[in-house]
Amino acid sequence: MLITKHSDRSLVKPKEEQPIIKLGLDVHASQITVCRQEGGLLPQPAQKMSWEKALAWIAGLVAGGARVHSCYEAGPCGYGLHRQLGAMGVSNLVVAPQRWDEHCKRVKTDKRDARELADRLDRYLRGNHGAFSLVRVPSEDQEQRRALARQRGLMVRDRNRFVVRGRLMLLAQGRRVACQWWKPVHWIELRDTLPAWLGELLQPWQAQAVSLEKEIEALTPKVEALHGSKPIPKGIGTLTAAILGSEVLDWHRFKNRRQVASYTGLCPSEASSGDKRKQGSINRCGNARLRHQLVEAVWRLERWQPGYPPIKKLRKTTGVRSRKRIAVAAARRLAIDLWRIETGQCSARKLGLKLAVPSLSEPMGE
Repeated sequence: MLITKHSDRSLVKPKEEQPIIKLGLDVHASQITVCRQEGGLLPQPAQKMSWEKALAWIAGLVAGGARVHSCYEAGPCGYGLHRQLGAMGVSNLVVAPQRWDEHCKRVKTDKRDARELADRLDRYLRGNHGAFSLVRVPSEDQEQRRALARQRGLMVRDRNRFVVRGRLMLLAQGRRVACQWWKPVHWIELRDTLPAWLGELLQPWQAQAVSLEKEIEALTPKVEALHGSKPIPKGIGTLTAAILGSEVLDWHRFKNRRQVASYTGLCPSEASSGDKRKQGSINRCGNARLRHQLVEAVWRLERWQPGYPPIKKLRKTTGVRSRKRIAVAAARRLAIDLWRIETGQCSARKLGLKLAVPSLSEPMGE
């Protein structure tokens, strides 16, 4: 009688699969609301925890052998939590903020948001990449460069706010003044012609504007240095090029021109149904700072790049409204062409753009 031995494979117990845990995080300065979903089960009730407790709890899940995925909305808390989770071994995603109340029940709570984030994360991991929009997380160096450029932008905005407040107060008293009324040379002449009480009220705003102007002048060379010495299209300016680079971070992140246009928020809105198609104003679903710089650059290119195809069309148009519409389209085209130049897909000459070496004499935009 022939005796056969059982295969060793039949005696080996199947290895347990590593559990997958998905976490929706609603992050605030003092607490984190966590909603946990394990495998394909329904999400568990959300819980509010302090930052320390939440991080220790998540670290315990990772130490227990689970594959942890998490997501939270980009916001004032920044990307520090993302880096902490990544150091623990958690696969975290930062998503663009949006209204999670799809059924318009007008009920918004931290626990509801955390549960919705966990549910969207589950759908995303299953292949539905339309569940939410991801935010590109910058490196620490990129974040520092962008913070520097944005700080200057905030200073410019604050200075302009003080200037406008002063002009409005003067206009209320029947005095029309130039935009540069706050500068020391003009202010000395203006103050002598004003009533004492009005000069006292304007003095703090004028002093704030002058102080901010000095800080802006000191910060501008640091922002311009972020661009380096790479050639740029003539008319854009070193400052604008540095701000564009700090907002985009990496031009290679875009796979096609549609992604570039979408990131700028300069794409037209649309309301189409059946055989009808209607396009409206731009959707503004993108980077507002980048969009502002691109539109401002277009108006300067009208002078410095008359041979650029979108500018040719702009120069032929006379109506105010039509010119604004074409300028927006030109800004969208400019972003796409800058992407093509930065990624080496096409030369500036073929696109109709003249390059110039960055210098302080180039026109700069704020």
